[in-house]
Amino acid sequence: APLGYEAGAAWSAVAAKERGVLLRKWYNLMIENKDDLAKIITAENGKPLKEAQGEILYSASFLDWFAEEARRTYGDIIPSPAKDRRLLVLKQPVGVAAIITPWNFPSAMITRKVGAALAAGCTVVVKPAEDTPLSALALAELANQAGIPAGVYNVIPCSRQQAAAVGEVLCTDPLVAKISFTGSTATGKILLRHAAGTVKRVSMELGGHAPFIVFDSADVDKAVAGALASKYRNSGQTCVCSNRFLVQKGIHDAFVEKFAQAIEKELRVGNGFEEGITQGPLINEKAVEKVKRHIEDAVSQGASIVTGGKSHSYGKNFFEPTLLSNVTTGMLCTQEETFGPLAPVIK
Repeated sequence: APLGYEAGAAWSAVAAKERGVLLRKWYNLMIENKDDLAKIITAENGKPLKEAQGEILYSASFLDWFAEEARRTYGDIIPSPAKDRRLLVLKQPVGVAAIITPWNFPSAMITRKVGAALAAGCTVVVKPAEDTPLSALALAELANQAGIPAGVYNVIPCSRQQAAAVGEVLCTDPLVAKISFTGSTATGKILLRHAAGTVKRVSMELGGHAPFIVFDSADVDKAVAGALASKYRNSGQTCVCSNRFLVQKGIHDAFVEKFAQAIEKELRVGNGFEEGITQGPLINEKAVEKVKRHIEDAVSQGASIVTGGKSHSYGKNFFEPTLLSNVTTGMLCTQEETFGPLAPVIK
């Protein structure tokens, strides 16, 4: 935080147009190095290379957007209730922003926050997820090459053992003015408590429990295609993945049958660097344990495994894309976000 704080005065004084020019250079360098950046994501996160390549273009697009927005930080003039007064609103950078990001999009979740902060004239301290620090460091190298001054974009990688302590420091340090966090609801609540002591500005993007709803009137093939894309992207590890499938009884059996066929035919588990692979590993053993726990809990309460249901032979963090039927709302998988390749269908 002190580094970002010291660099802040000079960075906020840089003309908005010039900040935009530097963000544009950073964007151009990302595009020039997009293949290497994608390989870093697949190496540290495991997602298939095609998905990683898509993430890099998505990630770079935030720098592209905020390079343009830098010069549009408009103020306002407000009608005054008094004749001899004029009310002006100026928008000014808040100061050092602490950026705490997840492992499932290790590049895009950084640029989405950092692009906005730098465009506004703020400096940042990025704490990338413990599982995926390399993308953050690669972005730092390119920011340096783009001419973004030292101390403006700072990265603090840390071990899993130190993550909670580092998060607490960032949320309690009086030099930090703003916290932006994407991750689990449980961690978000802890960070909010820490940030309250110094009344920081806070932005939280937390866990979801997204329903996928299929009515009797649906086109089954389109519903299955949508379900497959929504559930199994990044092996089910995105915050917008469908987590429970609510299917009306008239279409239920046809949907489950076709969904199972699509899973078996179209999804391939393996090394993300290999051609044709659609499902990489889960991020770590803890993630695998959660998927297993949700399946075991559901089956013990009467759910049926239609396809999948166990660890994949490829390796310990690989798991078979799984479909459950006869699911009821009392089961864990309908109450918690699984964050893995498990689709529970409720009739």
